[in-house]
Amino acid sequence: MNLSNIKFLLLSIAVLIAQLNFLYTQNNKAEIVDSDLNFVQATKGTNAPKAVLDSLCLVNVKYYSFDGKIHKGQLVVHKLLRQDVEDIFNLILQEKFPVAKVIPIVKYLWSDEASMEDNNSSSFNYRFVAGTKRISNHALGRAVDINPFNNPVIYESGRISPGRAKYDTTKPGTFSKNNVIVQEFLKRGWRWGGNFNSFKDNHHFDK
Repeated sequence: MNLSNIKFLLLSIAVLIAQLNFLYTQNNKAEIVDSDLNFVQATKGTNAPKAVLDSLCLVNVKYYSFDGKIHKGQLVVHKLLRQDVEDIFNLILQEKFPVAKVIPIVKYLWSDEASMEDNNSSSFNYRFVAGTKRISNHALGRAVDINPFNNPVIYESGRISPGRAKYDTTKPGTFSKNNVIVQEFLKRGWRWGGNFNSFKDNHHFDK
């Protein structure tokens, strides 16, 4: 093989490597859509009265999931909290804090338990506080749950919900009091369930 052929071969290899790098980069940049609903679809079947529905809006958010790729999801929240939610999820994206998925709870037939078991992050769900007859802040779109399986509810009795979950603040996607996301919520006047006295609702934020 003469020098010209060697140069041509090396050039061809360099071009191939560049093409493969481009394809790899494009593939990793591709956003995975977890939820793409309109407002009517995202609230279909809820028992919420019209006055509550009129106060809500659908927010599109982006986040890194546990696969290391950017995903697109949606939250139904109170209109007055839209800016907070958008800003905080921009911070979540910037910090590459992994979020499993963000899908309106209609996809789980309005079952909070099913959504939590699937580690789904959500907001609006017209329901009572678990075990009570009090309307939840979720019923008004004024609460957000993030990674409930990573950040379970821990009751005084030691019971955990979801039942198979474990709370380990050394693991990705888990909140602790010094976490930058928790601090941003608190700075904006939200409550973090991890600060509750009678039990710890580690995935829950409300305002």
